[in-house]
Amino acid sequence: MILASELTTPVNTFELNPNAKNRLHRNPWRAHTSHDRGASMNRIALFMAVALLSVGVGHSTTPAADWAINATAIEACSCPHFCMCYFNAHPAAHHESGKTEHFCKFNNAYKVNKGHYGNVDLTGAKVWLSGDLGGDFSQGQMDWVVATFDKGTSAEQRQALGEILGHVFPVKWKSFQTAEGDIDTWTFDKDQAHATLNGGKTAEIKLKRFQGMTDEPAVLKNVKYWGTPRNDGFVMMPNELETYKEGPKAYEFKGTNGFMLTFDMTSKDVPAQKGSSMAY
Repeated sequence: MILASELTTPVNTFELNPNAKNRLHRNPWRAHTSHDRGASMNRIALFMAVALLSVGVGHSTTPAADWAINATAIEACSCPHFCMCYFNAHPAAHHESGKTEHFCKFNNAYKVNKGHYGNVDLTGAKVWLSGDLGGDFSQGQMDWVVATFDKGTSAEQRQALGEILGHVFPVKWKSFQTAEGDIDTWTFDKDQAHATLNGGKTAEIKLKRFQGMTDEPAVLKNVKYWGTPRNDGFVMMPNELETYKEGPKAYEFKGTNGFMLTFDMTSKDVPAQKGSSMAY
């Protein structure tokens, strides 16, 4: 049984389709905007949990509205660079306290470049995912995740992002929580990227460009990012720091995997499925 718990305090892969009609809106080297302050998390947390977990419990993935999203990720994890999870069903092995354990503990900071869900504008909205994929995700079962909405997002934007993220990440989680926080730093240039959640008190990502043959970014192409059908490539940026500081599952890693990526997805990319066993 999947756990969908609610946090009420602010604790704050696949091939490219070069012939697709919906090309990427932009590359990750341009400026972004932000949106207005959001409201109550209680109702939204439950909706987001249901939306993100809907694939795992048999809900049809037929979208409830016309939607589209183009978003950029500042992302890091505990795996060596480059993260083997995009090519294997098991994450890297880590040796700690005399034990060998497989896990992928991550921080993903997203900002929407352009998007909508029905008539809800998503441009500038931000959301942060922290968690662990676990030791074996060959059956689509991940360990735990906390999805933190930026406090500048509205209730309608959070509902929309919850539905869309369920299609970006069509997996199951043993534990799922939501929170509200301040994604107060989200910046990058061709040499570095930096994101903080609650001023770094909750989570932080610092990336530095991998030195290739030239001073331009090194980019990995033709690898799918989760459930999304299009992306403009993984910009290689190993982390100087990736950390999550809340509770007993806190972690910190330095010098491990990191990258930036811009993905593109619309409701037309989601195939209709029959046999829904849950509604909301």
